Amino acid sequence: MAGNSYGTLFRITTFGESHGEALGGIIDGCPPGITIDLDAIQFEMSRRKPGQSAIVTQRKEPDDVQFLSGIFEGKTTGTPIGFIIPNTNQKSDDYSHIKDNYRPSHADYVYEKKYGVRDYRGGGRSSARETASRVVAGAVAKQMLSEIKINAYVSSVGPIFLEKPYQELDFSKTENNPVRCPDEASAVIMEEYIRDIRKQGDTVGGTVTCVIQNVPIGLGEPVFDKLHAELGKAMLSINAVKGFEFGSGFDGARMKGSEHNDLYNTDGTTKTNLSGGIQGGISNGMDIYFRVAFKPVATIMQKQESLDNKGNITEMTGKGRHDPCVVPRAVPIVEAMAAIVLADFYLINKTY
Repeated sequence: MAGNSYGTLFRITTFGESHGEALGGIIDGCPPGITIDLDAIQFEMSRRKPGQSAIVTQRKEPDDVQFLSGIFEGKTTGTPIGFIIPNTNQKSDDYSHIKDNYRPSHADYVYEKKYGVRDYRGGGRSSARETASRVVAGAVAKQMLSEIKINAYVSSVGPIFLEKPYQELDFSKTENNPVRCPDEASAVIMEEYIRDIRKQGDTVGGTVTCVIQNVPIGLGEPVFDKLHAELGKAMLSINAVKGFEFGSGFDGARMKGSEHNDLYNTDGTTKTNLSGGIQGGISNGMDIYFRVAFKPVATIMQKQESLDNKGNITEMTGKGRHDPCVVPRAVPIVEAMAAIVLADFYLINKTY
């Protein structure tokens, strides 16, 4: 299987399956001498881990990170940083009913057709549990880029949207509720909606908005390696992501140039920021902001048609422990992938 690594100079390779012994990764290219706060890394893992609230999957995993190399006396050595995250709460029997069946809108069918074999326990490598390794790498990248501030939050759940612009939000409130929405009134409505969807045995999608501040001018490479193109690739590599837009996004397609152009101030900043902090594929020093759309979780606790490996249409009902809505746990994953992209471009920029 190819495609398990991301990055050019700051590079992360992940390994492991949902119900295997452990997940893990190797971070290559991290410069030496960076002080690593292990508690901060574990905090990021706690934001992503299952079982953290009543509106997420109830799989109980501590997601304790064990570093194997690349850190000595609290600082990076410049050598590859290896780590593992043991799986401690596998319930593979929850998936015995799909051993010979392909779940609708899962990767089951295409994995088996492509590789001739699949790990049906939680989806194996296709499980979103793989993203735990990304959060570790992103936490390291954040500490490497300590001046840059990366804040993601839930901006919609199903039909419920947070309409306030990010400039009016207090990001310190994002962790104050299980939905991870910094607007308290919206968070209450979103949480109630997710609970109701769960009672119905159904799932719902939503969006995560990310704001990156204090980005230096010059990150990103023109033509094929534009900063927004790499951010888009990084976000679209996250499980369940179906859409990505930055700056004015699709709304910009309805505007005239006279409305959309960001006019300059004398210091090089702009009066507006419909460009989303990126022009010509290169950061311009303004805030970078984008939105990521997540589809509803494919496993639902309702009867639905399926296909078995003999070509028969069958009936199945989802079992096991699954999120009714992924967006609350996706917030730290979005931040992590953004940090990895920026760390990579930061190092590339230093080669000039």
